[in-house]
Amino acid sequence: MRFFSDNTGTASPEILAAVAEANRGLARPYGDDDWTLRLDEALSAFFGTQVRAFPVATGTAANSLALATLSPPYGAIFAHQESHIACDECGAPGFFSGGAQLALLPGQHGRLEPATFRAALAARPVDVHGVQPAALSLTQATEVGTVYGAAQIAQLCELAHGRGLRVHMDGARLANALMFLDCPPADITWRAGVDVLSFGATKNGALAAEAVVFFDRALVRDFELRRKRAGHLLSKSRYVAAQLLAYVESGIWKRNAERTNRLAQRIGRAAGAALLHPVEANEVFVKLGAERRQGLRDAGFEFYDWGAEGAGEARFVVSWDQPEADVPALCEALARV
Repeated sequence: MRFFSDNTGTASPEILAAVAEANRGLARPYGDDDWTLRLDEALSAFFGTQVRAFPVATGTAANSLALATLSPPYGAIFAHQESHIACDECGAPGFFSGGAQLALLPGQHGRLEPATFRAALAARPVDVHGVQPAALSLTQATEVGTVYGAAQIAQLCELAHGRGLRVHMDGARLANALMFLDCPPADITWRAGVDVLSFGATKNGALAAEAVVFFDRALVRDFELRRKRAGHLLSKSRYVAAQLLAYVESGIWKRNAERTNRLAQRIGRAAGAALLHPVEANEVFVKLGAERRQGLRDAGFEFYDWGAEGAGEARFVVSWDQPEADVPALCEALARV
């Protein structure tokens, strides 16, 4: 019974069907195909505003190329200390930007707080001797499965824009956040002040499909050149674009995210006092101790240890296609331990 990661899930049948449909005949390369050319229109309808969207194959590429577009080599990118760009991307933002540094900040339950961000900005005056504040990166849903509300994002974006910073959002699990908040995609992206979004589909049923979505289209030309130079301009872009089109147009983003959120909520309730963070997406974090973690593994459950070594914490992630029986079995096991 596997709760390692939503990356363990299969591809949704609709996604595979879209790839098969795109696999008919010849098509123009490097994004000039019908599927990629239609992506701007489809995502503009999804977000309720005109956007430019660029398919890439991985979330790390989406995040790092977006941030490199927002920050010069001498820039500082503010982010939560547990963010994916800080802990799981092997220095990619610094590499792709040519040297930008991450300015990492604490925040309860994986969320940056406006007061903390304001203090960090005040502590970094524009001075030739230091890196220059350039961008803010937010994660939605966060790395610990919590969600920013629209008002929280707007407040953080206002602080960033007030100092001339651009705002990036890592939306690898954006669909889960949208289902939790039950709001239009616009409310927690461009309408709240986000300039560029890494729009994830892979964790929620796609094969390998992410997009960099620009709400500020003045930034597009620089991104296009950076993407090509970094080796992420896909020659057969239609296969990624076809996945993204199927993802937003068929509504599977909503169906899959609703199911994973609902099942994660059940696990969270079963965890009781062991729960470390509110369950607002498809991830559940619990403090069990080494003995109880081993007991769950002996019972057939697979999951990642989390946090500092010896902390006794664990993470359970529900995939869109999680076998239905796995969840009540885990809930019962958690109640026992």
